[in-house]
Amino acid sequence: MADMQNSNVEIMLKDIGMVYKTNDGHDVTALTGVSLDIQKGEFISLLGPSGCGKTTLLRIIADLLQPTSGEISIAGESPRDARLSKKYGIVFQSPVLYDWRTVKKNIMLPLEIMHIPKAEREDRAMKMLDIVGLTEFANHYPNQLSGGMQQRVGIARALAIQPQILLMDEPFSALDEFTKEKLHEDLLRIWAKTNKTIIFVTHNIQEAVFLSSRICVLSPHPGRLSAVIDVDLPRPRTMDIKDTPEFTAYVAKVRNSCEGI
Repeated sequence: MADMQNSNVEIMLKDIGMVYKTNDGHDVTALTGVSLDIQKGEFISLLGPSGCGKTTLLRIIADLLQPTSGEISIAGESPRDARLSKKYGIVFQSPVLYDWRTVKKNIMLPLEIMHIPKAEREDRAMKMLDIVGLTEFANHYPNQLSGGMQQRVGIARALAIQPQILLMDEPFSALDEFTKEKLHEDLLRIWAKTNKTIIFVTHNIQEAVFLSSRICVLSPHPGRLSAVIDVDLPRPRTMDIKDTPEFTAYVAKVRNSCEGI
């Protein structure tokens, strides 16, 4: 593994394993022997079919689960210390917005919990709304927004705590293709503006190729890291890149790495 003190490695995973106990006392291995270094500012996709452990791995990084074996370091800290120092922003499949709070107040909620002064809360919320392109909707309520707009609010809320790392668990999986493609471009624009390290869980090969710096393919039974593929496509990326031979070649390369999974 790379030396955390002398490199740009932000997240270090070494031989991560996760074993669950079933209700009848049997062991189920969700992950085994996962080792990976993630550089600061990378866009990493965790790709694989259902049951391969990609969400489990994301939750281990986020300190929402404790691995049964292996080591993990977040910028030289334990996952717990990184969580307590608010190094993570998390975006789930559903934005989980409160219907009775305006868009701005939904974004401000974690800042209220952190006891950030009101003026700073409002300033951060408006800056994040500008980044996700929803400034004019600050005083709307969630039920007045489309699904894609709600997910952008969820991203703004995650960014409002000023995390170093953005963790995203299939955030666009419930959206239609037109909305999803728009949010792909939005997310890359946000990433370029904020320089966050992003770890993105998906089972969609084209989505992973379009977004990622690197794609980490996980195989199930048990969950293991079976391939790591660098995506050297030019940036900024727009939907036009999907019509290029280079994009098609990467999709084929990733698909081939998934064969047999």
